[in-house]
Parts: sequence; structure tokens; C-alpha cells
Amino acid sequence: MAPLVILMVVTALVRFTPLGGARTWANASRFGLAAMFTATGIAHFVGMREELIAMVPPSLPEPGLLVSVTGVLELLGAIGLLVRPTTRAAAIALGLMLVVMFPANVYAATHGLITEWVDHLIPRTLLQIVFLVAIAVVVRGESRSGAGRDLAPQPVRTT
Repeated sequence: MAPLVILMVVTALVRFTPLGGARTWANASRFGLAAMFTATGIAHFVGMREELIAMVPPSLPEPGLLVSVTGVLELLGAIGLLVRPTTRAAAIALGLMLVVMFPANVYAATHGLITEWVDHLIPRTLLQIVFLVAIAVVVRGESRSGAGRDLAPQPVRTT
């Protein structure tokens, strides 16, 4: 649940406060996603590491290494979201990673490895959909506006 709260709070702060000053949902969402993936990436090393290792299906080798690699990828993706030339690519890569890692959530939910209601299969699936929608908003925004264009109004040309 914490990742959802982080995504929503940071996105709202960036979108609706003078501090953030984001003119579009896509721009605000990239900051929310960056904060969320920073938190989840750190959790791969501190706080939830053992729980995340336990979620790796036994058919996959080196669960500790896989958790470390995905944690590093989440942290790199968070940075990539904030660097304008890499925002779109980072969002796409993070979306693909969410899809690829989803079987670990299914495994955890179907093998009694979770205790919070939000980590049961239906709520977790809905959370993943919310995260993927936020990523799609960023990808679409970057595709439509181009890097940096949503930060300042563009002149309208009439010819």
C-alpha cells in the first residue's frame, strides 16, 4: 500500500502545489513514479529484503541476486524518469519490469507468503494496473509533448 500512497501523494503535490509547478499529469506522474520506485528499490536492500527474496518462485535461480538486480533496476529507472532525455525509455522499461515481476506477486499470494490484505491477488493485481496506468500516462505525455515541452507554454503558430 505504501507505494500507492507515495505515488498519489507525490504526484498530487507536484501537480497541484506551486512547489511542483507541473503543468501536466504526465509530468507530475513521472515525479510520483520516481518517488515510488525509489522507495521500492530501497526496500530491495533495506527493510523488506527477506520478504522479497521469499516471493521469488523456487523455479528461478539465485533469489537474493534477482532481488538485488531488480532493486538496482528500480533505482536506475527512478533516476531515468527524472532525466528528460531518458524519461520515456525509463517508463517503458519500468512498465515491462512490473509485468515481468508480477508472477512473484502471484506466487506470494497463492503460497501464503503475504499477510497484508492489499497483497492478496485481486488487490495486488489492481495496484499493478494503477502503476501501469501511471506509467502509460508518462509514456503518452512524453510522446505527445516531447522532452521538456510541458514545462513551458509553447507559442501557437498560425500560417
